[in-house]
Amino acid sequence: MEKKMKIFGFNNLTKSLSFNIYDISYANSERERKDYIAYVDEQFNSERLTKILIDVAEMIQATVLSVSKQDYDPQGASVTLLISEKPNMRTGDGTVVAHLDKSHITVHTYPESHPNNSIATFRVDIDVTTCGEITPLSTLDYLIDSFDSDIITMDYRVRGFTRTLSGDKLYIDHDITSIQNYIDCETLKEYDAIDINVYQANIFHTKMLVKEIDLQNYLFRTDVYELPPKTRMRITDSLRREMIEIFSGSNVFSK
Repeated sequence: MEKKMKIFGFNNLTKSLSFNIYDISYANSERERKDYIAYVDEQFNSERLTKILIDVAEMIQATVLSVSKQDYDPQGASVTLLISEKPNMRTGDGTVVAHLDKSHITVHTYPESHPNNSIATFRVDIDVTTCGEITPLSTLDYLIDSFDSDIITMDYRVRGFTRTLSGDKLYIDHDITSIQNYIDCETLKEYDAIDINVYQANIFHTKMLVKEIDLQNYLFRTDVYELPPKTRMRITDSLRREMIEIFSGSNVFSK
């Protein structure tokens, strides 16, 4: 078992993980757009998102103090969990908003589509902020597996300082050179990934773009082989263009 560094008093370091995914689909007809909304309602409703966040809380050994959740029309949801590092004896009576002991976890969804190109892009933002010894980095594999992600953007930052028993300031209490260090190697093989890190400020940023597009996974109630080869190529090209623009953060294909 790894020996923990002894510190003076409470560990005052704040560790924040922002985990963002983009799920891109192709919905051309009115029926396909309805199927897309049904898909979003199933995959990204507040009940499922709440379960994911509760699992994250358990993985970082946090105790959920309260849950606030909301579904939106026509699609999308948001969930907020207040958590503590150690079990809390407080009892509840259905209260939605409660005392924030140390930390919180939130998720918000952002649906977006454009009628001219039939591309629908759904974004999910999950933010995990912890204080003390717990860190959210260990949840990355679970979060990646929980969503069908074409693009993943992650930001991790450690703020503040704590003190050792000798009185020296400690600005980070764990080893990290890249967020990729905390992601399964088999998962990394499926993505192109780049890092932008500021080590002096304990700021880490990683972006991942899926390498392969299996067109069938992006269609609704349409067999890919029902489409003419040129149509399949056109749709695949549109999907890849959308992904590259989001990944690069620029309209590289705009006229």
